[in-house]
Amino acid sequence: MRPVRGAATLAVALLVADSVVGLAAAGIDLWVAGLMDQVAADPFSVTEAELTWTDVIWAGSGLVEMAARLAAIAAFLFWLFRARDNAEALSPEHHQHSRTWLVLGWLVPVVNLWFPKQIVDDIWIVSTPGRVQGVGLIHARRPGLVWAWWLAWLCGWLGSNVAGRLLFAGEDPEDLARAARFDVVGIALYWIAAALAIAVILRITAMQEAGRTAVNAGYSPSHPVA
Repeated sequence: MRPVRGAATLAVALLVADSVVGLAAAGIDLWVAGLMDQVAADPFSVTEAELTWTDVIWAGSGLVEMAARLAAIAAFLFWLFRARDNAEALSPEHHQHSRTWLVLGWLVPVVNLWFPKQIVDDIWIVSTPGRVQGVGLIHARRPGLVWAWWLAWLCGWLGSNVAGRLLFAGEDPEDLARAARFDVVGIALYWIAAALAIAVILRITAMQEAGRTAVNAGYSPSHPVA
């Protein structure tokens, strides 16, 4: 087994950084929404220069937010590959999806709604000390924490997509204000997902590090066969 704590620390740090960037982006969203409300109420209360500057700040915050999100996702995937390696070393049981799906599972439409969760489920289940082998991963009980993380992630993804559609379809200040507020909802849901992802990472990492310590000490992790 390979050490996984370093990859976990990196993933947690970048998830926290992404959440901090999201907090700043949410503040900018609310500022933009308020300004758009002001424009809707009185178009002459805001100058053209102010609107231009607002566009620059809003677009810039979106780019920074995207960069932080991609960095966090990359770090999470790096940890996920390491955790999958260790899960396969802990038990020869066949996972529901091949390693290729650790990345493709997030990208391929439709299956990206459940493949990533199943991958994390399998890693968690195999890493659990004392788990009885022979039951089959597909029939094992799903971890509640992974369920919570995945539902929060899906809701955040949906909220952000709604915000994006409203933004690109917006034709007046009211539409832009609505898009900005929907983005705040999406960011809040991503905060919840990030916190739950950190909890999942730390739990799986702790179980695998305990298993690695046992292996290095000459003991085999307890995985009795049913």
